[in-house]
Amino acid sequence: MTLDLSFVRSQFPAFDAPALEGQAFFENAGGSYTARPVIERLMRFYTERKVQPYGPYAPSRLGGEEMDEAQTRLACLMGLDRDELHVGPSTTQNVYVLAQAFGEWLGQGDAIIVTNQDHEANTGAWRRLASRGIEVREWRMDPATGHLDPEALEGLLDERVRLVCFPHCSNVVGEVNPVVEITALAHAGGAFVCVDGVSYAPHGIPDVGDLGADIYMFSAYKTYGPHQGVMGVRRPLAEMLPNQGHGFNAGSLTKRFTPAGPDHAQVAALAGMVDYFDALAAHHGTDAAGVHDLMRAHETVLLQPLLDWARARNDVRLLGPSDAATRAPTVALEVTDPAGKAAALAEHGIMTAASDFYAVRPLEGMGVAPDPGVLRLSFVHYTSRDEIDQLLAALDAVF
Repeated sequence: MTLDLSFVRSQFPAFDAPALEGQAFFENAGGSYTARPVIERLMRFYTERKVQPYGPYAPSRLGGEEMDEAQTRLACLMGLDRDELHVGPSTTQNVYVLAQAFGEWLGQGDAIIVTNQDHEANTGAWRRLASRGIEVREWRMDPATGHLDPEALEGLLDERVRLVCFPHCSNVVGEVNPVVEITALAHAGGAFVCVDGVSYAPHGIPDVGDLGADIYMFSAYKTYGPHQGVMGVRRPLAEMLPNQGHGFNAGSLTKRFTPAGPDHAQVAALAGMVDYFDALAAHHGTDAAGVHDLMRAHETVLLQPLLDWARARNDVRLLGPSDAATRAPTVALEVTDPAGKAAALAEHGIMTAASDFYAVRPLEGMGVAPDPGVLRLSFVHYTSRDEIDQLLAALDAVF
């Protein structure tokens, strides 16, 4: 079974927008197109439910029910219980709040492990705990390949380590890290695990229970939804950590790590993401796991020609693996004048960008100057073979 791309693209209004005709989108790692069910739910909420939710009158009651529906269904998709799902304004903010909770809970002499492969969201807030007397140990990637070696993690683990933070995959290296293996190592050493899934979830939202992670987070606006951060925290850990919300909400796990009030419409619209994944499953006669595999298989086939193009050139350094089966389709290239290359590609209808992408530490770890950074080409399952061909032709013209 293969992904029905015509059906997929019919679920995204962007592909019917005259303003985007002839444009191929290759900056999906910065934010994806939004699925039609999400847009429809946002429109309905803002039109019919834009009142304070959970009241006794119909628009209020229905608005609250939509918010509850969204959180219940998204938790189920992620293999979580309803009270293990937390929604905040962004993943960066979710991590920051969570780090404050750990900062109160950890004691002098406790240690945490972070990587230099991470986007700043899942490393900066944790590193600041050093000011509270928490030891911060760095699990460093290979400077040539960007690979995180689990054996190197074993050398950092001991009875003082309480938390290990690492990415499912980096937003510039792209290699998919073995979450199950790493989690097992950390748990064997008595540590909890926090996985940044921001760069992986757009390619298939995983079952957090299957991964074994204690914390898993991603950004809904990169997974075809509204601009919210989604975070799963398993109940035993959530119950241990100090409340970061209003004091009177301390008994509610779903409010413990979201000190600000929720964006009612965007929370409700999260259900549109699940609508979309459910529609994919029904159309292809499969389940959520099958949808994940269909998406990954489609992306892998399209990715290999781009990796082969980069590997064949002596004026381009490909960051991360050159085997599409081991990585996400987020391809960072060290090139001369990356911003100029991105602008030149735009003349050929290729929408992409050049930056450090908040990945200063991994770039420096691989000997790449964050300024000017890298040219990044990223796509997801709705990308077509024709768009890949358009990209490759544009790359040949620009390089």
